[in-house]
Amino acid sequence: MWIRAVLIAATLAAVPALAQTRGPQASAEKTESSGYSFEEILAAADGAFGKGTQGLAKAIERAFAENGRPNAYIVGREGGGAFGVGLRYGKGTLHSKVEGNRRVYWQGPSFGPDVGGDASTVFILVYDLHDSEEIFRRYPAIEGRAYLVGGVSVGYHQLDRVRLVPVRLGAGWRIGANVGYLHFSKRRRVIPI
Repeated sequence: MWIRAVLIAATLAAVPALAQTRGPQASAEKTESSGYSFEEILAAADGAFGKGTQGLAKAIERAFAENGRPNAYIVGREGGGAFGVGLRYGKGTLHSKVEGNRRVYWQGPSFGPDVGGDASTVFILVYDLHDSEEIFRRYPAIEGRAYLVGGVSVGYHQLDRVRLVPVRLGAGWRIGANVGYLHFSKRRRVIPI
């Protein structure tokens, strides 16, 4: 039980620090005029997760409060597992206000005191992505999860000005924290490099 409390505290402590690295307020104001509204994102999330997921709505509301309107989002599924060293694989569709939709894949290793396996529906809010080609890079990740049957988790990833806020509704058994990266690609990869 104390491990769960430590993981939750560490995750909550990391969230504001990562959110503050998002850059000047002008960037958020530019996104406000060209991004998706809260209602549009909530409708898309309801389509991905199903209606009535209260924890999901709160997570998205918090992301909006900290980052403003996203100008793209990804809806998909992922699965992963870890026993000290972990792997994660996912696929989804990138929805962009300007460039339309395109298929994306992601994969990544992780290292740390993390044990278990899970499968998740993933909804990733994307900020300051002005060319969809910019998504195809490695985004550093520091994450913590603690659930025995299922749960909602939120992470923050940033590379240069592009910020990703993945919201996951997972099922499985997973406890721990890890460091790694998410590598987005145009095609499925077995080796997460």
